[in-house]
Amino acid sequence: MSRVLVLFAHPAFERSRVHRRLVERVRQLAGVTFHDLYEAYPDFDVNVKREQDLLVAHDVLVVQHPFYWYSTPALVKQWEDLVLEHGWAYGTGGTALRGKRWLSAVTTGGREAAYAAGGTNRFTMRQLLAPLDQTAHLCGMIFLPPFVVHGTHRLADQEIAAAGEEYRAVVEALRDDRLDPDAARGVDRLNADLMRVLRPAGGASHGR
Repeated sequence: MSRVLVLFAHPAFERSRVHRRLVERVRQLAGVTFHDLYEAYPDFDVNVKREQDLLVAHDVLVVQHPFYWYSTPALVKQWEDLVLEHGWAYGTGGTALRGKRWLSAVTTGGREAAYAAGGTNRFTMRQLLAPLDQTAHLCGMIFLPPFVVHGTHRLADQEIAAAGEEYRAVVEALRDDRLDPDAARGVDRLNADLMRVLRPAGGASHGR
């Protein structure tokens, strides 16, 4: 089993139907540590040592947040700036995170069709997440295809419930080493085809 850290950041969590369901489905899972950044640091005064200790203690980092102006909420950027220190996360001697996996779990108000070359937002989600991909790469981490829930403003309750079940399945698979890395490389987002990228429970591990 891998230890999973869910780093959650939503400055208006009480108003989010989708993130409430996603959080409900993973926060009590065995082997998963749920860490709400806005609850822990309402004044943005991030405890760097605490955050670094959490990262070292886990094998998988899941960064869950709404997609704000093609990026993360402000506290995630603050966390990156302070916690991912030179000489610790990257640079000379900075090997603390090497080999760990990073999954971005994000929601967008726009539909998936808006995130394409010919769509309103001009770029795919994988392209827009390139700064996080490069951050993970610089730290020696493996950046996985993201988990994305699109069109949140229009989702019916049953669609939100289904997204919650998919998210739980992905987090459990990361915990249990059931994500097929070869299959995952062929998708833009993990929840586009879960049957393709997740091995069934009891299946072979990829070696982690």
